[in-house]
Amino acid sequence: MTGTDGKNMSARALFRVLAIALLSFSLAGCVTTGRGRGQHSSRSLSEEGVKSERQLVSFFMANNPDADKKQVARLARYYISEARMEGINSDCAWVQMCLETGWLKFGGLVKPEMHNYCGLGAISAERPGLSFATEQLGVRAHIQHLHAYATTEDVPLRNELIDPRYKWVLPRGKAPTVRELAGTWAVDPEYGKKLEGLLERLDGTR
Repeated sequence: MTGTDGKNMSARALFRVLAIALLSFSLAGCVTTGRGRGQHSSRSLSEEGVKSERQLVSFFMANNPDADKKQVARLARYYISEARMEGINSDCAWVQMCLETGWLKFGGLVKPEMHNYCGLGAISAERPGLSFATEQLGVRAHIQHLHAYATTEDVPLRNELIDPRYKWVLPRGKAPTVRELAGTWAVDPEYGKKLEGLLERLDGTR
């Protein structure tokens, strides 16, 4: 082997190593590694949410900068964990909470201390809605109610049922997407479009 041949082989070997490294880096960039930037929220209620706690909090605080950021972050963690456990889209649940509570400003029948984040049972002054002992249980009830709308009877809950209105969602699975919550969850015909609009804004959050 001449010195030139040795140099050529070394160059080719180096090129192969660099090519493999570049290919590996490229493939890694194509793999979805979990929640984070660049992923778009599904409108399906039974698909996994993709937004991180940081993104949910950032989206919320941009719309209500006076809110207690620690509480918002705590709620975001509850929504992600409770939704994942029941196979519900945490992104959809989060924007619904924002809409139903007026970005946690409330102001209607439901009061903050009720930990009712989706207006469960809120009908009139005499029936202002259900109350839950803690924030996490309030989030759990919300997720469970969405579970009734999004899934059929062959999909059981994993946590103990705490949503008293779960059994009244008939038929089960009648709203698999946020669009179909209009006229079912809420009488407002624009309800689904409002949720979709919020999801679009959430998708723009970095």
